[in-house]
Amino acid sequence: MSTARDASRSGPLTDLRVIEMGQLLAGPFCGQLLADFGAEVIKIEQPGLGDPMREWGREKPHGLSLWWPVIARNKKSIELNAREKDGQDLIRKLVASADIVLENFRPGTMEKWGLGYEDLAKINPKIVMIRVSGYGQTGPYSEKAGYGAIGEAMGGLRYVVGDPSSPPSRMGISIGDTMAATFACLGGMMAIHNVQRTGRGQVVDSAIYEAILAIMESLVTEYDKAGYIRERTGAILPNVSPSNIYPTRDGKLMLIAANQDTVFKRLAEAMGRPDLAADPRYATHSARGAVQKELDDLIGAWTVTVDAEALGTLLDDKGVPRGDIYRAPDMLEDAHFKAREAIVSVSHRIFGSLKMQSVAPKLSETPGKVVACGPELGEHNGEVFQRILGLDDARIADLVQRGVIGAPKTFKQAAE
Repeated sequence: MSTARDASRSGPLTDLRVIEMGQLLAGPFCGQLLADFGAEVIKIEQPGLGDPMREWGREKPHGLSLWWPVIARNKKSIELNAREKDGQDLIRKLVASADIVLENFRPGTMEKWGLGYEDLAKINPKIVMIRVSGYGQTGPYSEKAGYGAIGEAMGGLRYVVGDPSSPPSRMGISIGDTMAATFACLGGMMAIHNVQRTGRGQVVDSAIYEAILAIMESLVTEYDKAGYIRERTGAILPNVSPSNIYPTRDGKLMLIAANQDTVFKRLAEAMGRPDLAADPRYATHSARGAVQKELDDLIGAWTVTVDAEALGTLLDDKGVPRGDIYRAPDMLEDAHFKAREAIVSVSHRIFGSLKMQSVAPKLSETPGKVVACGPELGEHNGEVFQRILGLDDARIADLVQRGVIGAPKTFKQAAE
């Protein structure tokens, strides 16, 4: 493991050095998770171009992406051309002192550059190589191009998302990429644990479609044994009742989940209808599932007579799980979010500060922390090329002139 520590980093992974290659979301989100908990993540970007995520996002005040500061937070950026032999040699030198190499290129790309796992393991037998791709590193589809949306479709998620009257929908976020990245991070930590036991690294192969498949509950098993194919059901899960979104008198919406027998009894009492819990049509989970729409209509007819705040207070007092349908403004004002510091303000050179989600999960002894927004392109060229790789000024000048690396930058230059 890396012995050099940056005092600004904190968390349980401060002794890990990660070389992040690849771009966009699936690989970099894995890098974000590792950096959130203190790993030194050195992100390699194409000189003068950088990760396309620097340009992505719906809103661009000052012409800047608001996605990049989040996905690249806590990381270091260097400009290095992995397509050049001298660039590949520098990557090998970085790998010698690293713990993890993270990449999300199409399978075969790293091997083409002489940077496959077998090549890197000869340099550093302890290296863990995290590989995120659409279809995985093996199999007939492995070399096909695969984005997160394709993995969501093949993994079964797209088919069951949306209203039954409409074609398959998508989530409002890139869930395929982030789930594959999350499983990749989990696998990486398992592999690091095994390094500590055996002294040997390995490959972590995280396929987007398999990450989605992994969270699809009993979808495959239901078809295998019962011939049942799950369909789109909109805001509900069939036979899980009541658990839906209901209207309030003041035009708001509230999610109420009271499908457990004891909880439904408390909901019935809150409604002033304790008799419902004893009614054979509603008394059990299976019975309520058989009359799901009827029960939803009954509850909705009650909630629409009560303002949201009063309804929330009543349900809370009765111990009935419920939740408001939050947007960003609601999150920023919520007392629970504030108490747990679920959203933090992070210093930014252009915006002054940016609010973003904090680190999850929370660790009691070695919590992670957001210490910096995503770096400027090549912001850490000097630090990595000089301090870590030990290149002298003449060598750096030569590599810069030939477009292999980016020039060292001062903090002021990086902000311009």
